[in-house]
Amino acid sequence: MIQLTETAAKRIEQVKKDENADANSFLRVNVKKGGCSGMSYEMKFDNALTENDKVFETHSQKIVVDKQSYLYLIGMTLDFQGGLNGQGFVFSNPNATKTCGCGSSFNV
Repeated sequence: MIQLTETAAKRIEQVKKDENADANSFLRVNVKKGGCSGMSYEMKFDNALTENDKVFETHSQKIVVDKQSYLYLIGMTLDFQGGLNGQGFVFSNPNATKTCGCGSSFNV
């Protein structure tokens, strides 16, 4: 399962509005090769599901992950944090054995 904190769900809803995203759109999270630790997270709004997608809903927000990426994201929680050191989405991935300082790159 992949989860969102309430703070992340609210931020996703705000970004959808700011970007004039389709009302039926959802957050797609993928894993791709690259980044300073070997793999990186990619997020975008989408509205097309495929047969290889896994769909999760938390706090009225849908998160969609393809089956290959899901293997790296099982148990992940997506949060949104802000403060003096900046703000952004934070991936808490229990499968990551190594992460980098940017928070968007990891290795398993």
